[in-house]
Amino acid sequence: MSNKEVAIIGVGMHPWGKWGKNFVEYGVVAARAALKDAGIHWRDVGFVSGAATIRNGYPGQVAGATFAQALGWNGAQVNTSYAACASGSQALAAARSKILSGETEVALVIGSDTTPKGFLAPAKGERPDDPDWVRFRLGITNPTYFALYARRRMEIYGDTLEDFAAVKVKNAEHGFANPYARYRKKFTAADVAASPMVADPLRLMDVCATSDGAAALIVCSLAYAKKLGKADAVKVAAISTVTPTFPSAIVEMPDLATDSAVIGNPQSFRAALPRKAYEEAGISPKDVSVVECYDLSTALELDWMEDLQLCERGEAAKLLRAGETKVGGRIPVNPSGGLACFGEAVPAQALAQVCELTWQLRGQAGERQVAGAKVGITANQGLFGHGSSVIVKR
Repeated sequence: MSNKEVAIIGVGMHPWGKWGKNFVEYGVVAARAALKDAGIHWRDVGFVSGAATIRNGYPGQVAGATFAQALGWNGAQVNTSYAACASGSQALAAARSKILSGETEVALVIGSDTTPKGFLAPAKGERPDDPDWVRFRLGITNPTYFALYARRRMEIYGDTLEDFAAVKVKNAEHGFANPYARYRKKFTAADVAASPMVADPLRLMDVCATSDGAAALIVCSLAYAKKLGKADAVKVAAISTVTPTFPSAIVEMPDLATDSAVIGNPQSFRAALPRKAYEEAGISPKDVSVVECYDLSTALELDWMEDLQLCERGEAAKLLRAGETKVGGRIPVNPSGGLACFGEAVPAQALAQVCELTWQLRGQAGERQVAGAKVGITANQGLFGHGSSVIVKR
């Protein structure tokens, strides 16, 4: 057992969708669900760690304090973390640090978002030194990057449009059984092929939408969990938020080029994240039972499978074709339905992944349950060199 472990005693979510309400409302629903699941009172929480949305505003709505106020001031310490799509994992890391330092025994970790329709674009204004602003000025939206990654897989590994469609079909089947998913409908490869082209070779059903939603965790010290009679609770075994160690030959959103101060032992951005998590948790990829990864596009899920070392480079599509990544297969990927079924609610998504894995490891995932799940890993990619990988185990 690692001395960095903390227990997850409560999880809660607000269903994903386009509800048109304030993000605080969704977050309060998720937080109260997590508190109920943990069997504790809000007054027992000593630290609130909020994952920020870029639409939180300033100076009033900063995530940690906003949710502490919405739930009723209780004297808890607060924190707000922003790391794009990795914000939830960063908020979890802050809570873990507070618990392990002995400053608090129990923490609420929360992320919630209300997203605009269409692209998640940078704020207005002229900022030529901002890579995110520059790439949008050039017309390089998120799906453009996803399309480049997809085309690369086709050219190097021989992946096909049918492979990408199969990812969507699989995830839609998983999400059909998830009450928190926004899109609960099964699709066929023909449905994917008939959807409009967005960025060649990716069609509309190959890329994720933007959504409203919220997720929350109650985490605590192992001693506190034992005191509650929950010594067997799912535990956070590792949190990785590392950066790469070499100039990337692959353009990583939103950058057009990168550099590095490190020579030797080169690790790419996505591959570095789970590598550090495995090392911290003291486990290998062969120990993993279930995966929740950031399928911003269908092709990107295949990239993540290889970055997570679930297979060799170029072999992900073979696992997919063999049915190994479906629930019931050897290594189920995105049993929640992933972003294909949820859409992206930026500060909530990394926490939603942990919620799903917690349910899986508890045996509470219903029709999408992965039999005998003992170890789960997440992966997601944020902008500006942010990313995360979390390992939970039981």
